[in-house]
Amino acid sequence: MADNDLNKDQAAETAAANAPSDAGRPEEEDIDQEELARLYEQSFRTIQEGEVARGTIVAVENDYVVVDIGYKSEGQIDINEFKDPDGVIKAEVGQQVDVLLERAEDDEGTIILSKEKAAKIKVWDEISRVYNEDGVISGVIVGRVKGGMSVDIGVAAFLPGSQVDLRPVRNLDSLIGQTFQFKILKFNKKRSNIVLSRRVLLEKEREVKKRDTLKVLEEGRVMKGVVKNLTDYGVFVDLGGIDGLLHITDMSWGRVGHPSEMFKIGDEIDVKVLHFDRDRERVSLGLKQLKEDPWAKAAETFPVGTKVSGKVVSLADYGAFVEVEEGVEGLIHVSEMSWTRKVRHPSKIVNVGDTVEAVVLSINPEAKRISLGMKQVEPNPWDVIAEKYPVGTIIQGRIKNITDFGLFIGIDEGIDGLVHISDISWTKRLKHPGELYKKGDEVKAIVLNIDRENERFSLGVKQLEADPWEEIPNRYKVGTKVSGIITNVTDFGLFVELEEGVEGLVHVSEISQDKIKTPVGSFNVGDTITAKVVSVSRRERKIGLSMRRLDEEDDRSSYSEYMNSAQAATSNLGELLKEGLAQKEAESEKE
Repeated sequence: MADNDLNKDQAAETAAANAPSDAGRPEEEDIDQEELARLYEQSFRTIQEGEVARGTIVAVENDYVVVDIGYKSEGQIDINEFKDPDGVIKAEVGQQVDVLLERAEDDEGTIILSKEKAAKIKVWDEISRVYNEDGVISGVIVGRVKGGMSVDIGVAAFLPGSQVDLRPVRNLDSLIGQTFQFKILKFNKKRSNIVLSRRVLLEKEREVKKRDTLKVLEEGRVMKGVVKNLTDYGVFVDLGGIDGLLHITDMSWGRVGHPSEMFKIGDEIDVKVLHFDRDRERVSLGLKQLKEDPWAKAAETFPVGTKVSGKVVSLADYGAFVEVEEGVEGLIHVSEMSWTRKVRHPSKIVNVGDTVEAVVLSINPEAKRISLGMKQVEPNPWDVIAEKYPVGTIIQGRIKNITDFGLFIGIDEGIDGLVHISDISWTKRLKHPGELYKKGDEVKAIVLNIDRENERFSLGVKQLEADPWEEIPNRYKVGTKVSGIITNVTDFGLFVELEEGVEGLVHVSEISQDKIKTPVGSFNVGDTITAKVVSVSRRERKIGLSMRRLDEEDDRSSYSEYMNSAQAATSNLGELLKEGLAQKEAESEKE
């Protein structure tokens, strides 16, 4: 039997089974079975191609799902239309689904249905309804496109960037994956074009909140708000339909570098209304005003001499600012950072963010100033240095620095002793200490003096030995003839080294009996000369020499010798004459 004949017989049987009972009907009205089958079959054809109908899944096969939509036979839907994003088939027998009748029958008599196309048709119907009723529709932002965002509302829709929020959104990517309510601005089904707006809904919501907020907004009132935007100079807080500015100076009694240190967008905070301009709808807010000014009780909290701990919040050339309490900062001047070091810049001692201990030196609550000292936390080493190193103590240390005027030797941590150039040698004339020493050398010295008030520690090297000038006057008495090597020739005289470290000066007036203006050119460094000691000063450490007086003495000596020789010759001649006369007299007597 042909399929059509079989379907007609089934239709006829179904119609007969559902036909009303013969009871109460005239017997002559016989029911035409063929007509009943025709009418029943015609009832199946009320669903036309391109229409959406609700059906029931009757079977799930490997490649397709069989759905009964009340048509003369079941329809088929591709199995892929029932797979979720993970590939899992979401179809069960008895499940009801909306489907689109694509083709009533193909060549094989199969009814072709589509679940996805039915869903799209329903979406467009819903879009049309929402638009006409001025309603809202829910959607998920799925990605960015040129000029805005793409939104999935069942079909792809466009959300312009200007319609995303009340204010421009810097990071649109942060919205991807989020679900929102939207207003449909316009749509065109033929072009599959839908334009949405979230801003319109937010503006309406904002206006409602604004009316409620304005009813209670007044200066001095504490209100809850949500941080809406951050700037360098403050944050904007949404009080409910109206924004207020919380300036950076009103955030904390303490120091705030940037609002982001305290807040992030979305934070809910309590603020106090400082000023409200109702006409311009401008609101100034304060946060620190919710707490008492810490300077009001600073004098009681931080009396002079109190030891405090705080964080370094800022550095200046002249010192470091330390926050000892929120809103209370003190200054540690560079001169108060170390007992022993000369601090040129606070960064040599502390850095921003360090926690330091200090002592309150002075406080002025009216001027909001506190002077702090770091060095006062520890005892002053200069108070005990004199006891530890009394005058006469021999110490040994390493040379830390060399200057034109002396050597700095490390004694204790932070304390250096100075060996002045004049205390390096009893006898050597040094132009610079570097002639004998270099940085890092170990040196022995003796403590000469400790000046606690001026924090000066004086040392001597030459004092470790006896002063040779104590014996100089005995070794070089006035009138002594000495020889030495010329070490320097000047216009005013000659410097002569008599022994190592001992020099004498031959003044220009003591060089020659002849008057000369300058010895330069007549004498050379390295020449050996002989002179006479004419003066010795142990106190001034000077020896005066004279070549002129030595020459005069030599002249007088030569003259004396000459005179003595002449006198001796005369005496000898007289004696000879006497002897001659005596001899003659003797001879005369013999005759």
